[in-house]
Amino acid sequence: QDDADAQYYLGDCYSIGNGVEQNYEIAVEWYRRAADQDDADAQFSLGQCYYDGHGVQQNYNLAVEWYRRAADQGDANAQNSLGECYSHGHGVEQNY
Repeated sequence: QDDADAQYYLGDCYSIGNGVEQNYEIAVEWYRRAADQDDADAQFSLGQCYYDGHGVQQNYNLAVEWYRRAADQGDANAQNSLGECYSHGHGVEQNY
């Protein structure tokens, strides 16, 4: 089904190994399904995966893209992470 909340929470389960064996690659798959349905929590989590290289190749540009999508929906964690990216010049031109 296309239940973004359930997909996001399943991604979290795989990300931390809650009730299943930890598997970042599978977590990314579930986060992406929810993120594609505009779930801000999933977009933020997917951004974290790209930022840290969990389940995907580390890519600051994609991290910024997903953080921005979540931040545009008012997600405070994503807004903070996006600010950190600008502060350090990760995926964007450094701008204090």
